[in-house]
Amino acid sequence: MSLGQQLAPHLPFLRRYGRALTGSQQQGDKYVRATLEAIVAAPDQFPSDVDPRLGLYRMFQGIWNSANFDETGAEPVGDTGTGNHEATARARLSKITPLSRQALLLTAMEGFTPEDAAYLVEVDSDELETLVSDALKEIEQQTHARVLIIEDEPIIAMDIETIVRDLGHDVTGVAVTRDEAVALAMEDRPGLVLADIQLADDSSGIDAVKDILAEFAVPVIFITAFPERLLTGERPEPTFLITKPFQRSTVKAAIAQALFFDQNTLPADA
Repeated sequence: MSLGQQLAPHLPFLRRYGRALTGSQQQGDKYVRATLEAIVAAPDQFPSDVDPRLGLYRMFQGIWNSANFDETGAEPVGDTGTGNHEATARARLSKITPLSRQALLLTAMEGFTPEDAAYLVEVDSDELETLVSDALKEIEQQTHARVLIIEDEPIIAMDIETIVRDLGHDVTGVAVTRDEAVALAMEDRPGLVLADIQLADDSSGIDAVKDILAEFAVPVIFITAFPERLLTGERPEPTFLITKPFQRSTVKAAIAQALFFDQNTLPADA
């Protein structure tokens, strides 16, 4: 099997990581493309002593670390059109280091073991655990939001609601259909939306989110059992994505990262 064939199944999830790390589909996908270009240009540089997935992420980390970032690691220097969004990201990144965020996302969202994540960010395992702990503490202290949940499975909806409330956020409502989701969003504007893809009446959570975003801007995290369908890099796709079945730590990391880049998020002590 060629290297390309070995790497292909892992590309959607590398896009998920890149998007979550940058807070942008466009920027995240850009670094994935740069990673692939680097592999094609110098295949002998690809780590051959580790699992292909681990090697792929290691190559991505190399591109990320060598890219033209400013001191905050928010967006590439010279990138225009980000406005207050970029300013907010920079302010928050000054309180939590990019390395901590990488450690959190690699373990909680991408499912790497602490040992593998330590290899990827080039620290020892003890330091990796400290980075993750520090990231969670900083994020929990930094942000809170009012959250709309769009989920038609009662048990899953209850689970998500419990996680959201335990993290210190408020729940504005739980919708099970597209129309109900839009109505709830218009009645009480949320600061974050967690949306399933397939809803109770065969309507779409994606369509519900499109309707909501047509009225006002809000960060969105999609929840799906088929994440690869929304991580192709071929069209406008979600920046933040949780895979079913999910772990509490995954939801926590996704919420924290989505709010991290949202300019309307209030400090926790506001």
